[in-house]
Amino acid sequence: MQLWTSARWRHEAVAWMDDRLAGAGLVRTGEVTQPRVQSWATVLRAETNRGVVWLKACGPGTAFEVPLYPLLRRLAPDRVLAPIGVDLDRKWLLLPDGGPTMKDSPRDLAEVLAGYAKLQRDLAPHVDELLGIGVTDMRAEVMPKRFTEAMGAISDYVERRGTEAEHATFAKLLDFEDTYRGWCERLAEDPVPPSLDHNDLHQSNVFATGAKFYDWGDSVIAHPFASLLLPMTRAEDHRVRDAYLAEFGPPAELVESAELACRVGKVARTLVWLRALDGDVDHEYASAPLEHMASLLKDTYLL
Repeated sequence: MQLWTSARWRHEAVAWMDDRLAGAGLVRTGEVTQPRVQSWATVLRAETNRGVVWLKACGPGTAFEVPLYPLLRRLAPDRVLAPIGVDLDRKWLLLPDGGPTMKDSPRDLAEVLAGYAKLQRDLAPHVDELLGIGVTDMRAEVMPKRFTEAMGAISDYVERRGTEAEHATFAKLLDFEDTYRGWCERLAEDPVPPSLDHNDLHQSNVFATGAKFYDWGDSVIAHPFASLLLPMTRAEDHRVRDAYLAEFGPPAELVESAELACRVGKVARTLVWLRALDGDVDHEYASAPLEHMASLLKDTYLL
């Protein structure tokens, strides 16, 4: 984070931005601002003669997002923004503004999720290529190992800052490992092939025009139905769920797999939080990984 706030880094990033803009026939017309600086990424914003552009610099844990954009543009050009510039070595990505998101300009979520499901189906044959550029493997067969990995990382927070209630929750999760392993074994036998899971699919990450998907820094390779976890947490609407599942087969026959994928996928969400926090147990969101893992213990699900 200190690197991204230094004058030297900013000078180099702006110079690169201007060079990429010139190559695309664009001209910057205003000052560059830096609206967000997080431990996992930062963004610069600039006005040009053809609208706003954004430079995203990714940290080590999300560096795969830079080569992911050109790959998605090749495989699914209608579903993502076209990068203006990509620097694989410095992990920089220059993108045009995609316009209003669904948060500001609502669209039918069922229609959007159906389009997203088609994207996942198109990407499923390219899983090896996606893994090759660094997208994290969260397929069902490796998730028992990921459970152990997540619990090991969370233990640092619990030991140093955990409340009595959090210690109790952590102990329950340790006893839950066998149950989780059983879920993973069942999901690994599901005939629906793994694909790219955006893993943070909410309204601010979908552009209203064209239903293009944005901010792939949390994405993983997983059972595609895990993508329902976040949308269905915020929309108790089986019409939405079924519109998504219908792209894979008869929805009524897939609901059980969807629920299982979402349960297993909770650990992937946890690990994305842990990656973002990078061991900082004093971060304002330091309790988030344990909270996500604790949701495994719930008896009721929205699916």
